[in-house]
Amino acid sequence: MDFLSSNSFLMMEKSMAFLWTKQAAILDNIANAETPGYKAKIVTFEETLKARLEQARHSAAPKSAVEEVLSGSDAAVVEQMVSTRMDENGVNVTEQSTEMIRNAYQLQYVMSAINSDLSALRTAIQG
Repeated sequence: MDFLSSNSFLMMEKSMAFLWTKQAAILDNIANAETPGYKAKIVTFEETLKARLEQARHSAAPKSAVEEVLSGSDAAVVEQMVSTRMDENGVNVTEQSTEMIRNAYQLQYVMSAINSDLSALRTAIQG
């Protein structure tokens, strides 16, 4: 089995792409915290993935369904339309800072998992 095309590695790859997209959106939000009329960006991925996994669960061919889930689960960036400020800016810096920290921990976890898997693969190759 090719490790780099395995479902677990593809899931980690998708997770990294999602987390980088989310980090960029958070940084954009913080950078525009004082821009009048700016709408905060939210990155969604989990809901799409859950829906696709639920569809895959009821599929006749589970292996191909899982591969389809992994190949099509992309993050979507949407604007948050709610604003509580007078200048209609939708950024809450405290909320964004908390999300940035949470996202950094998730990135660290996924990178650690990838490094662990690659280390095991390297050990297997070297003997």
